[in-house]
Amino acid sequence: MALPFLPGNTFERKIGKDKFHLAHQFDKYNGVAMQTGTQLGVGGVPLPGEDLRPKNSVYPRGEGPDRPAWLAFDKQVLCFDAYFQESITERPQEQYRIRKCRVYFYPEDDTVQVVEQRQNNVGYPQGTILKRHRIPLSAPNDDRFYTYDQFNVGSEVSFYGRIYKLIDCDAFTRNFLTKLGVRVPPGFSAPEDPFLKHRQVAEGTQNPLRPYERIDTLKQFINHDTHVLRFWGVWDDSESLYGDVRNFCVHYFLSDDTMEIREILPPNSGRDAPPTFLARKKLPKHFEGLPLPGETAPRTVLNVFGQLNKQRYILDNLKTGALDQKYYTDQDLAIGQLINVFGRKVLLTDVDEFTKNYYRTKYGIQDFTPINYNKGNNYQQLKQTHPYTGFGSEEDSLNSTKKLLPDPVKKDFNKFMGFDRQALQSYVLRFMAKVMTKDPIQAQRRFIISYFLADDTISIHEPPKRNSGIDGGKFLERQRVKKPNQSPYPIEVSEYFGAKDFYVGARVLINSFDFNLYDADEYAFKTMETESYLFPVANQKLIVEKLRSILSNNPDAAAQFGQHDPQHKGYFGYETFYYLMKNLVGNQLVDHEIITLARYYSEKSSKDHDIFSIVGVAQEHLRKNNYEHFLPLKENFISRDRSGNGRLPAQEVRIAIRSVHVPIPDYLLNIIITRMTQNDGTIEYNDVLDAFNWRQMPVAKPAPSSELEPVESAPAHTDDPRMLDQTTHERKKFNVQYALMLNDLGLSNSYTSSTCGSCDNCDECKK
Repeated sequence: MALPFLPGNTFERKIGKDKFHLAHQFDKYNGVAMQTGTQLGVGGVPLPGEDLRPKNSVYPRGEGPDRPAWLAFDKQVLCFDAYFQESITERPQEQYRIRKCRVYFYPEDDTVQVVEQRQNNVGYPQGTILKRHRIPLSAPNDDRFYTYDQFNVGSEVSFYGRIYKLIDCDAFTRNFLTKLGVRVPPGFSAPEDPFLKHRQVAEGTQNPLRPYERIDTLKQFINHDTHVLRFWGVWDDSESLYGDVRNFCVHYFLSDDTMEIREILPPNSGRDAPPTFLARKKLPKHFEGLPLPGETAPRTVLNVFGQLNKQRYILDNLKTGALDQKYYTDQDLAIGQLINVFGRKVLLTDVDEFTKNYYRTKYGIQDFTPINYNKGNNYQQLKQTHPYTGFGSEEDSLNSTKKLLPDPVKKDFNKFMGFDRQALQSYVLRFMAKVMTKDPIQAQRRFIISYFLADDTISIHEPPKRNSGIDGGKFLERQRVKKPNQSPYPIEVSEYFGAKDFYVGARVLINSFDFNLYDADEYAFKTMETESYLFPVANQKLIVEKLRSILSNNPDAAAQFGQHDPQHKGYFGYETFYYLMKNLVGNQLVDHEIITLARYYSEKSSKDHDIFSIVGVAQEHLRKNNYEHFLPLKENFISRDRSGNGRLPAQEVRIAIRSVHVPIPDYLLNIIITRMTQNDGTIEYNDVLDAFNWRQMPVAKPAPSSELEPVESAPAHTDDPRMLDQTTHERKKFNVQYALMLNDLGLSNSYTSSTCGSCDNCDECKK
């Protein structure tokens, strides 16, 4: 019962309302005034009877941040199997058809796509029925569009007057709808099409046609492209008039089973040199004459019916009148086989390595003995040589005899680029040498022989020596030097001194001076050990193998090492090692090989760097380069520190320092980062800033230690005569770990037994 309309019985419905504007309902589009959106009342309140249901799909809220539909449902599609029934009035054999299709619904934008499944010989176009777009509902709700809640298994949807029955869906769609609270019934099959069933029965009673022969060469081409079998063969045509034995190179292409034959012409044979003796083609086994055009086609084409401009063709499966032509394949080719090259009998005499591997793998053939075919009428053209003319180099003179217009001499460009000067790498080996002579004055002279790896040239310098009576300086200009006992006008190119001729202990005869190389600088030793493939005397592995074979006949070799080490430390000085090795092996090892062993088994001194010394050296570099821009470095560190804890990974610190171009060497930066890296792999970048800030936190540069003083006082260049004041034995003040060498030689057991009589109780032997 309603209250009477009296004062005190009415309630103000607008209490708390703060919007009283008129809703915007009209606007202009393309110059035409029209109503926009739904009709709303004052303050945006909907009018009575107004339908405010959303026109797009509405999904329940979940956990986590909200995302738009185009992002949340990107690349997600709901797939339904469906069918629709189409009435047929034109044919008495059928009244309707069941057309199967698939309905795709895209949740990201509520679009729908319908695609019909293709069937053979249906007589109507198939494929996409409805392109992807938003489909409106049927009237009177045609102002709204289909959303996900209208789709389910067993439901019917009407798209533009055609009703589709949804019969099933895929697993993703079923799971998607189930998560939204929609119960998805099990799928069912579509009804049978009576006419399609009738056609299947009729087609099953027909005899199938003979299928066309499939000619597929793509697989063979892909698997064997660029694979060519190479044979060498001869054609003995000596029985014919003016005939002789002709040599050929036979190529068999595995990609398409074709063959190509090229003739190998000797010099001055008097024959023309065509590019090929037989162009690339399939080679028939039996040649009976040239066939007519089209007679050897792989298929026979029949003209069934039609006019001149509109003709229809089919293939003759019976191959009526086709030639049964057989061609050579890889099974027919082998050493000793005769092949018929259009009436010419070619004997296969040899194959290359690839062909051997091919026949071993595929056919298991192991015998590839070549055939030496010689009937006595072949001759070998002797190579004409000419002596050196004396003009230019020997290579220039030799090239002038090969062509009328000689080509320039081709140098080893790869060797030049590999051993040319690169920054501090000069690739120049310097050896100290003396002259082997009975003249006491000449015997006191010392020379520095420089060998250039880039072009095998040699230069000799004699450092000046006070009160020697001989002016020092350049002794030999940089040039290639011939080996002794060679003709001044040779027929072939002379042999020159190379990399293998220079090592400590070598004797080289240069311009009648017999030089003995008794020492080398440190750079030469390191370079020769690095490029040990060029210098066998600096290859530690080769030397150990050579020494193992030498000491295998000397069972007391290990005992002699133990006699020079009474305290059983496992090492002694270089000089002791050198003279002991000379007594054991004599001249079987040169001095350079002994030095290589000593350097390899020398004690490696590991010297730890003080952090204050490292910081002092770093600040000295920054001070010399006048670097004071520490604020950009700090800002770079802070921008990379997203957590704000004042720490960064070591790699990030390295990148930040390099990004602001701090002038500090790489080796020094590596030492600083290694020392400042903590156990978790991070660095306090404020400590790095304090270490670099030489203005506010200066650290004094460390003074050179006593160990470095000899290095500082040593000559920087090997041409300095002070380098010759010390021999190898004086400069190599290091210990050699002979115990490690004996272990590599397999003599450690004999060494242990020779040092003590009771190895089970000796502490030194246990070590």
